[in-house]
Amino acid sequence: MVIYLAILMALFLAALDQTIVSTALPRMVEDLQGIDRYAWVATAYLLASTALALVYGKLADTYPRKHVTLGAVGLFLGGSVLCGLAGEFGTLPLLGDGMTQLVIFRGIQGAGGGGLFAMTFIVIADLFTPAERGRYQGLVGAVFGIASVLGPLIGGLLTDHAGGVIPGVEGWRWVFYVNVPVGAVAVWFIMRRMPRLEPQGDRTPPDLLSGALLLGGLIPVILALQIDKRRYPWLPGLAGDVTGLAAWTTLALILFGLVVLTLFVRRSRTSRSPILDFRLFENDVFRTANFATFFFGAAFMSVTIFLPLYLVNVTGVSATRAGAALIPFSMGIVFAATYAGQAAVRIGYRKQIVAGGLLFVVASILLARMGVDEPYPRVVAYMVLAGFGIGPSLPLFTLAIQNAVDVRFIGQATSASQFFRQTGATVGAALMGTVLGTTLGIAFAALELPVEMTEAPGASAEAFVSTGGAGLPDRIREAFEVSAASAATQAEAAQIRAEGEQVASETGAAIRNAFAEATSRIYWLTAVLLVVATTLSLRIPELPLRTTHDRVSSPERPPAAKNEE
Repeated sequence: MVIYLAILMALFLAALDQTIVSTALPRMVEDLQGIDRYAWVATAYLLASTALALVYGKLADTYPRKHVTLGAVGLFLGGSVLCGLAGEFGTLPLLGDGMTQLVIFRGIQGAGGGGLFAMTFIVIADLFTPAERGRYQGLVGAVFGIASVLGPLIGGLLTDHAGGVIPGVEGWRWVFYVNVPVGAVAVWFIMRRMPRLEPQGDRTPPDLLSGALLLGGLIPVILALQIDKRRYPWLPGLAGDVTGLAAWTTLALILFGLVVLTLFVRRSRTSRSPILDFRLFENDVFRTANFATFFFGAAFMSVTIFLPLYLVNVTGVSATRAGAALIPFSMGIVFAATYAGQAAVRIGYRKQIVAGGLLFVVASILLARMGVDEPYPRVVAYMVLAGFGIGPSLPLFTLAIQNAVDVRFIGQATSASQFFRQTGATVGAALMGTVLGTTLGIAFAALELPVEMTEAPGASAEAFVSTGGAGLPDRIREAFEVSAASAATQAEAAQIRAEGEQVASETGAAIRNAFAEATSRIYWLTAVLLVVATTLSLRIPELPLRTTHDRVSSPERPPAAKNEE
């Protein structure tokens, strides 16, 4: 149990780091003067953690789990220290200025964080049989939920108030330094109390070429999904003012990545020790559960990213209240994930996943039907329902996969589940972002603005979309005020001001309606994704949870689970 708690402690740090940075990021880019690389701080972490997920699974199937876990924790803590030091010594050779250093070091941190996510489930699989495992993996879902709630709060507190702890050390740097003492405790327990946990079966070292092909294919694809589509459109010609190399960048990255991933698949099918053994896809549970996980991941990301945008830009609540609306969502996840893990032995996994998927579909439909005057408590209630819906899938997909595969491939199977979930989240965020940008672009292009504004620099629809129409009504009032100042009479000036107020009011309403329409489309599409995910979940074979660790098949191939309805 001590080892389990130490692993959860390390996992909590990695999960916390995904959200704690968000509230500190504005201060970081202000101090490091890197607003143009704002998004890269999160993208670097996501790139590294997603791309290396499968690699950690193979390492865990080849080397002692203790060593792999310590390596992941070490990378994460080392990356945390480096992130805290970013920019302290000015511009450095090869590493560039402070903001570039932060992006690079976040990649190192993500490389460790991705390993912590994978190794947590793999170590739990070693410590507990599938019949016992559900209750412990349910607590992992609770850790994620708690981290998502506490992360923004802790990040804000450290950024605002930790600057005086050590003179000259900015508060935002403690967002990273705080990982070190807690992580050190986890390392101590792992080193002193955790057994080696030797993997079973073939110990052939991983095929380095297949690993290189995997990373070489994933990185450009994920990068293509993450980059700003206003500067790098999906296809040449979609953004009229973007020409040359930038117009082809996204398409080129995707095509290059797909070609390299094709080579990865071909290499993996012939290699003796591939990073991912594709014979695992012959297993009905592994194949179906991972495909369903992909769509659940896309839906999960769609809900969490775009709800605050709706609340701020449509209902007009503060950023603090918008973020607070995600707390009930997280609490719903904590409760549902914990209960689902505890009930897995009695109820099984498929019924709970399907029931949760149906709840999530209902919640998405309710979110899609929200209007411009939706009461805040009602939105919170929808998010609670969504949390109850997604909660069971977090521990139970992994449990179903681990229960079905040969124990010699538990590392690869577990990391594949994490990989498909994160990839789905990345694709979902990119897809929904395109829906948002397209809807706002069409709506803003139809706005009737004063001539003085339409002829001014940066007054295109694309420019308004990039800012979400922020301050646009005030700019309209200012334009009419300029016209009123040159009016011949007071009456004429008053009439111009009244007209300006009306146009500003109508524009504000149009912006709210545009965001409401975009949000509605996003959540309707989310509901469609969830219908697909739930339908796939219905096809997952329900296998009895094993009470031992002894499922080992012949050396030639992993076993294929049979349908047991």
